[in-house]
Amino acid sequence: MTTDENDAAQKLERLQANLARVEALNQRLMAALAKRKQADAALSGPSSDVYMKAAAAYLAEMMQNPSKILEHQVGYWGKTMKHYVEAQQKLLRGEFTAPEDHTPKDRRFSNPLWETHPAFNYLKQQYLLNSEAVTSAVEDMELLDPADRRRVEYFTRQIVDMFSPTNFLGTNPDALEKAVATDGESLVKGLENLVRDIEANSGDLLVTLADKDAFKVGENIATSEGAVVYRNRMMEIIQYAPTTETVYQTPILLFPPWINKFYIMDLKPANSLIKWIVDQGFTLFVVSWVNPDSSYADVGMDDYIRDGYLRAMAETRRITGEKQINAVGYCIAGTTLGLTLAHLQRAGDTSVKSATFFTTLTDFSDPGEVGVFLEDDFVDGIERQSARDGILSKTFMSRTFSFLRSNDLIYQPAIKSYMMGEAPPAFDLLFWNGDGTNLPAKMAVEYLRGLCQTDGFAQGTFPVFGEPVSLAGVTLPLCSIACETDHIAHWRGCFNGVRQMGSKDKTFILSESGHIAGIINPPSKDKYGHYTNEALIEGAPEDWKASATFNKGSWWPRWRDWLKKRSGKQVPARNPGDSTNPALCPAPGTYVVAKPVLAGD
Repeated sequence: MTTDENDAAQKLERLQANLARVEALNQRLMAALAKRKQADAALSGPSSDVYMKAAAAYLAEMMQNPSKILEHQVGYWGKTMKHYVEAQQKLLRGEFTAPEDHTPKDRRFSNPLWETHPAFNYLKQQYLLNSEAVTSAVEDMELLDPADRRRVEYFTRQIVDMFSPTNFLGTNPDALEKAVATDGESLVKGLENLVRDIEANSGDLLVTLADKDAFKVGENIATSEGAVVYRNRMMEIIQYAPTTETVYQTPILLFPPWINKFYIMDLKPANSLIKWIVDQGFTLFVVSWVNPDSSYADVGMDDYIRDGYLRAMAETRRITGEKQINAVGYCIAGTTLGLTLAHLQRAGDTSVKSATFFTTLTDFSDPGEVGVFLEDDFVDGIERQSARDGILSKTFMSRTFSFLRSNDLIYQPAIKSYMMGEAPPAFDLLFWNGDGTNLPAKMAVEYLRGLCQTDGFAQGTFPVFGEPVSLAGVTLPLCSIACETDHIAHWRGCFNGVRQMGSKDKTFILSESGHIAGIINPPSKDKYGHYTNEALIEGAPEDWKASATFNKGSWWPRWRDWLKKRSGKQVPARNPGDSTNPALCPAPGTYVVAKPVLAGD
């Protein structure tokens, strides 16, 4: 047998083996899809009203201002036809090259074939011209109210991004090149990855962003030394071991969001906010929330405040023997900290000395980009689904937040995993991102209806233990850190909430970057800077930023200096767990790794 014949035989053998694997994978795929539970249709997309309003507005524009519509159409057809003619002329001259390309650079089209190959370049240019035409048509509609406009623009962008030629195997040169180079092996591995993800999510498709076997909580992630010093049905409290001989008198109690897990602040020693706070000489307590199952269906916001916030504050004071604490809340936990502080102020309780809010919305009059999911079509669906399940599933929340950055968190990972057969990366941040938690049904609806939709905290109508509280009730010294490109808690909304709080001692810091990177921003990296302003926190947020000072480097040291002034004298370091308050188990505890058993699993 010649060398060529031997190579051909080996390729045929590999092809037959791959086809056999595909058959087995197809059977697994069908079995996995059969396990998919029926979800409320409203959770899959906006109601038809969004598209009806867009169509009605477009028709109204056409009737009232036909010249503008014609200008759009003529401009679009002119560009597409010009490109078509240029491409045809190249081929007629026998030139297998792409015509001149004036479309904007787009990292989705980084493969050189998008620039040089006439077929791929034609697809790319036509897609970008179509995208521009659709986007411009929506942006120029003048007869939509602002809320409808935001939704139409957002969902239009989702549709445009979904139809990118990079998202389809037959028009993705990276995937096709790899398929040829591996004799189809990459496609089989991609199918294996697809089946694995559907099996792991009970029939739903949620792309895996990180290697789940690369990290183990408590071993190579979330490793700061400490101990669980209290546990109830809602939470564990972790007290971290000191690294200094003396500490500040006033302890810090940090409430992370219960939408995610707390170890985003303790991924690894080099970027651990938890370790850094301890290293600065503070006694730090962190709440680790339970990941609820359907038995928590009737747990509401009051339960989180009573059995979470108030209990954690009391236990921190009891363990340290101090009368006051400094409290910190991150995202939804910051919102709830604000509600708790307003309740304490009404009760005349001064046990919290100061408060820090990380990326916290308390004024939802403009919820930002996430507001497209806060209209009744989605919230009604959430209420129906959570009433059936007893929880708002982490799968729905993860998918929703991913669609705020769909190219980065859905399409690109899916291309690499399913089309190219690549294993997900060993990336700690993405591992955490995929390790989500559920929300109790009652709490989720109370938060969405009472805070997000009706802006109850800012309006003074949201009840805590039956009595309404307002932003004016947050009167203690406070520091708020918002993030400039945050797509979940936009910085202008954070500013507007702080502006309405009743405190006479307010500090507002605006960090560069987004919801996570802007907060987890260690000084050693010297990566993202921050804005500060000595002026009063009043007026428009844009005016505050325009007159603010930009500071290079992390905001962490500035916050430390702010805390020092409110943390009392130095006292001997406090070790977690002693004869009067024995430790229950080492950090990071049990709740952070527990997997709730859900109906249907």
